[in-house]
Amino acid sequence: MSAILVKGGTVITASGAAIADVLKVDGVITAIGEVNQTPDETIDATGHIIFPGLIDCHVHFREPGFEHKATMKSEAASAIAGGVTCVCEMPNTDPPTVTVNALQEKIMRSQDIEHFDMRFFFGVTSGMHLVTLRELWTSDLEEFKNAKARCCGVKLYLDHSTGDQKIEEELIGDVFAVCGELKIPIIAHCEDPEINRQAKATNVSVEVSAHSIIRPMRSEAKAIEKAVALAKEHNAALHVAHLSTKRGLEIVVNAKKEGLSITCEVAPHHLMLTSLDYDRLGTLGKMNPPLRLPEDSEALWAGLEDGTIDCVATDHAPHTLAEKKEGAPLDAPSGVPGVETALPILLTRLEPTLIHKVMFETPNTIFGLGKQGIVEGSSESLVIVDPEAQYEIHAKDLHSKCEWTPFEGMQVKGKVIRTV
Repeated sequence: MSAILVKGGTVITASGAAIADVLKVDGVITAIGEVNQTPDETIDATGHIIFPGLIDCHVHFREPGFEHKATMKSEAASAIAGGVTCVCEMPNTDPPTVTVNALQEKIMRSQDIEHFDMRFFFGVTSGMHLVTLRELWTSDLEEFKNAKARCCGVKLYLDHSTGDQKIEEELIGDVFAVCGELKIPIIAHCEDPEINRQAKATNVSVEVSAHSIIRPMRSEAKAIEKAVALAKEHNAALHVAHLSTKRGLEIVVNAKKEGLSITCEVAPHHLMLTSLDYDRLGTLGKMNPPLRLPEDSEALWAGLEDGTIDCVATDHAPHTLAEKKEGAPLDAPSGVPGVETALPILLTRLEPTLIHKVMFETPNTIFGLGKQGIVEGSSESLVIVDPEAQYEIHAKDLHSKCEWTPFEGMQVKGKVIRTV
């Protein structure tokens, strides 16, 4: 038997924040409050915050197929260093997660990572994949049940992004119908392909800043409106991925007022960076959806603070520096790393209880992850954070295989000092 006592920290739960001791015996929380038992190890957490292992419900860990960019193990190490111990991983790998075999292969690979929980979204781009999804969700075969238990929902790309997983247009309504029937969460990358096509056709700039022009704000708005309408028609649960615009947020607000099952997330890069940062970042600031205006960023912060935005998810999407910097700027791959830096970025502005809500409680509920938080009987990891630590983010201190960050040199507050 091994007992670890985390003593005197401010424990963050769904009920709020309270100073308490937390005792873990053989990995299970057995007592919370004032603990007088003599453990094998005592960790003095006085003045520190204790979160449960946080959840990032939108990551790309690149394995299998793109291990030169990242691996499950390298990005899990990055996540754990940032206080994240559970992620929901996207299907745009090689092969893509559009078959049961591909899903099972990812599950098998993830089992080699200790103290880390990976769940996986299933992709649908053709009718064959939708047939497979139904079978996965309804089959009585044990191997299908086991795969379904690690599948957190369906990812839809309404336009192309990294991995070319755009769904066939005529199939979108069918996916919403099946997911509404079987109660499968849908997470959607909301950009309109026709608006993007027209904007790209009329663009004359070769600068990377044109990326925000050729994937314009109205593209996100139209795609969200379409997805919300389909969710309403088919009584489906829709989660809008990486919301980036004030107008998109307004559409989500109106859908929620209508009582629809609509949730959304925002990524730290859309909170902290804007199109004004292209001059400084170059292609390191290229992602889908692209950087927006400062007023969009402020609207997203306001949506977080008033509870409209349900989750913070990083869309952690590493590429190598060589890939980012070679060739024409607009041809550089879209995506930035962020799983390790999310927590300190949020602590610069948000209360720990709100961070607990948007990076634990709500994603846990939306995607049915079954996490218990810091309660007796739970086996959740404990993330001990020094809230007063102030420092600059530097890539050399981070753990992602890609070895760069769009937040280089940014001043932040709050540092993970240990995960139990």
